[in-house]
Amino acid sequence: MERLEDQAPRVARWAAHLAEVLSGGGRLLTCGNGGSAAEAQHLSGELVGRFRLDRPPFSAIALHADTSAATAILNDYGEHEYFARQVRAHGRPGDVLIALSTSGTSQNVIQAAKAGLQEGLTVWGLTGPAPNPLATLADDAISVDADTTATVQEAHLAIVHALCEAFDAAIGARP
Repeated sequence: MERLEDQAPRVARWAAHLAEVLSGGGRLLTCGNGGSAAEAQHLSGELVGRFRLDRPPFSAIALHADTSAATAILNDYGEHEYFARQVRAHGRPGDVLIALSTSGTSQNVIQAAKAGLQEGLTVWGLTGPAPNPLATLADDAISVDADTTATVQEAHLAIVHALCEAFDAAIGARP
């Protein structure tokens, strides 16, 4: 966790950019598998609901949460298109995609990042140890240097909470 302190300026930049995008009517898309999906949905939920302070809701979509779309995409297009097809459907130039992968090698998350870049989204990765394909591909990434998946996920949760705190500050949320 001490090593994450070095990421505070990056988290603040992400929050300021995200505040600008969402306040201007843009949206955040998030994706991940397993525990990373839970973190992605946690982040989206904090922005649609609230983190600590009352404020307007913002558009944030966890791409794994629409089970009907998911099963149709998996059936018709395969697992590698699972998130990418949704990025193409919901993402607009200027929107933000936060892609989470503890390994940085999840092919459906990498394909989502590629689709996001092709569609003009800002793509940020939350990954485990670098180098990895997602961190290399993304516009920016926070790679957690930890030995276990569980520790990476715990660090990702801390980053999600720090991002929400900085986002609320960037939009001027008050108690």
